[in-house]
Amino acid sequence: MGKYILKRIALAFVTIWAVATITFFLMNLVPGGPFLSEKAISPAATKALEAKYGLDKPMAERYISDAAHGDFGDSLKQRGRTVMDIIATKFPVSARLGGMAVVLALCVGVPLGVLAAYKRGTFIDSLFSVIATCGIAVPGFVICTLLLYVFGVKLQWLPTLGLKSAQSYIMPVVALAAYPTSYIMRLMRSSMLDVLGQDYMRTAKAKGLSQKVSLFKHALRNAILPVITYVGPM
Repeated sequence: MGKYILKRIALAFVTIWAVATITFFLMNLVPGGPFLSEKAISPAATKALEAKYGLDKPMAERYISDAAHGDFGDSLKQRGRTVMDIIATKFPVSARLGGMAVVLALCVGVPLGVLAAYKRGTFIDSLFSVIATCGIAVPGFVICTLLLYVFGVKLQWLPTLGLKSAQSYIMPVVALAAYPTSYIMRLMRSSMLDVLGQDYMRTAKAKGLSQKVSLFKHALRNAILPVITYVGPM
């Protein structure tokens, strides 16, 4: 198990490197440049800007000496700051919110998907199906706007600005987790229904195992595999 986890982590780093490398070269092959705008500037000014940001160097040299060593140069938008400085400042916030959203999606989506499959054809199953469909169909920015309006403006239960307290994370995490939660719920329901129809589940039932044991010890272990596959790229 440990070797498998290390292998997957190493593969993730290789994938990130490959995507970054391909993006680097493709962006340099696209016609135009970062200094083109509606207001044209002189060729001399363009060359001066390219020299300032190191864009006058050969592509291979920029990749090997700069990008491959984690030096992405100065920001073109936020003057006086480097790209790595911006990443170091913003990435922890994004990682924290994303991690919370993943945990919330798993903790809510998996149990609700199992319950919907167990209660197949009942009102609970229909209700969860409607909720999952709405969660997938409604964009995250719409959910975020509704949460801000209802809980931030009207009820004033949650703060609408900053991330200075635990309460301030509730709305962004919920908005971010809405889609994956709904998708996991539907995926888990479909997978669980498929597993419940297998021969070994009927055998477990014939042996007299309780529904709780057969559901969580046997069915869930196999039904959750598609969810684990989805969580990786999520």
